[in-house]
Amino acid sequence: MESWIRKPYMPNVPIKYSIKHCLLFCLLFCSLVACDIVPSTSSNSIPSTPGASNTSTINRPTDQGTPQLNTWYSGTPGVEVRYEDWKSPGNNEDTVTIVRFDLRHITLSVAYQPTQPLSMSEWMQKEHATAIINGGYFDKQNTATALVVSNGQSFGTSYDGFGGMLSVNSQGHIDLRSLRQHPYDPNNDRLRQATQSSPMLVLYGQATQFNADAASSRRSVVAMDKQGRLLFIASPSAAFSLGELEDLLVGSDLSIDRALNLDGGASTGLYLNTKNQQVTIDAFTNLPLVVIVKAL
Repeated sequence: MESWIRKPYMPNVPIKYSIKHCLLFCLLFCSLVACDIVPSTSSNSIPSTPGASNTSTINRPTDQGTPQLNTWYSGTPGVEVRYEDWKSPGNNEDTVTIVRFDLRHITLSVAYQPTQPLSMSEWMQKEHATAIINGGYFDKQNTATALVVSNGQSFGTSYDGFGGMLSVNSQGHIDLRSLRQHPYDPNNDRLRQATQSSPMLVLYGQATQFNADAASSRRSVVAMDKQGRLLFIASPSAAFSLGELEDLLVGSDLSIDRALNLDGGASTGLYLNTKNQQVTIDAFTNLPLVVIVKAL
């Protein structure tokens, strides 16, 4: 095509052939424009980019890209996840993951296997869980250092005068309480599930001002907010001391009423698996004790 387009007009060529050639050229050019082989030259057009769209961006689930901070993402009815950048006065910083549960839409249980500790992913598969967080402390033999109640069966001895307890009673009521203010009473407490840990970080919306550990470590927290919702909170980097953590919890916009520190360091782990949202913060060790949430 290029050769005959560029060929100069010859005077001895009959005019009718020239007109015919011009008509053919016009028809061919119009066809090429229609097929987008030759670009449009409209004065008000903007070259398009493949895949570009002028539609507004929609917040996507976490498995489809980096989520926005300070935004609640729905995983399933009654289950939400949020990510926040927390920074302490000492300039320690971490991206914290918060999973929040409406108690009307979940069940909670405690699993305890001191003779067969499992990884977080193994616990998720075994329990068919919606979410799992590590529980209270355990020793080198994988034995819990405080009271554990799993499906109505009790293990170990309750803390006395310190710490806190996450529990489910025989009526299915989920509670988080200070053992200093409300000690465990084996004669009156009818518990189906429980894990104890220490220290209580927040009580009635205020920092407890305990004798704080100055060391920074990975952190796991279970909390209840002032609206009665349950929260699992994980700081996966060794960023905060317990004193810094309690101040950050109180200063957050999470409306926290009570918060209990769980086993941290290598034990810190938080998993969430729903259709829309996934969280995978792995513990660095197998765990004998975990708290399990299942969506109804």
